[in-house]
Amino acid sequence: MLEKEQFNLVDMYTIDQLKSQFLDHARVELITIRPERRAIPEIKESVEAVASVGLEGDHYDSKGGKRQVTIIAQEHLKAAASILGKKHIDPLLTRRNIVTTGINLLALKHKKFRIGEAVLEYTGECHPCSRMEENFGKGGYNAMRGHGGITCKIVSSGDISVGDSIVVID
Repeated sequence: MLEKEQFNLVDMYTIDQLKSQFLDHARVELITIRPERRAIPEIKESVEAVASVGLEGDHYDSKGGKRQVTIIAQEHLKAAASILGKKHIDPLLTRRNIVTTGINLLALKHKKFRIGEAVLEYTGECHPCSRMEENFGKGGYNAMRGHGGITCKIVSSGDISVGDSIVVID
């Protein structure tokens, strides 16, 4: 139960201040690209993020738009696995470019953030598609609802590597 002093301290923060508080241990756990639309994701130790284009070698790298990079939290993979009654699920089956740990990705809404040398900007949620039912079996689509991660555009080019920190800059 909150002590009166703790409660008063919480009241001193504005919503904007609370939304700007991030822990400093967020990092990249896995990077993948898919050279073709329905291809099996290829694991990479690092990748070049090209501003307004996408990740070098990924099938989205020629399309630009709001879905240049897809990111999912490892913590959400654990939640989806639990819903499916499994110990874990293979992150490659989610077809996302980057798997992170240590950050609530939805807290990046309306924000720019640095991963490695690149700067990305949140553009929306990455909702599941029918492939989740194919990849995880019955209930896969619904298990991933609310756990599908986010989409981003690349604002500034640079290398992204496994182990890189995720730092909110705006």
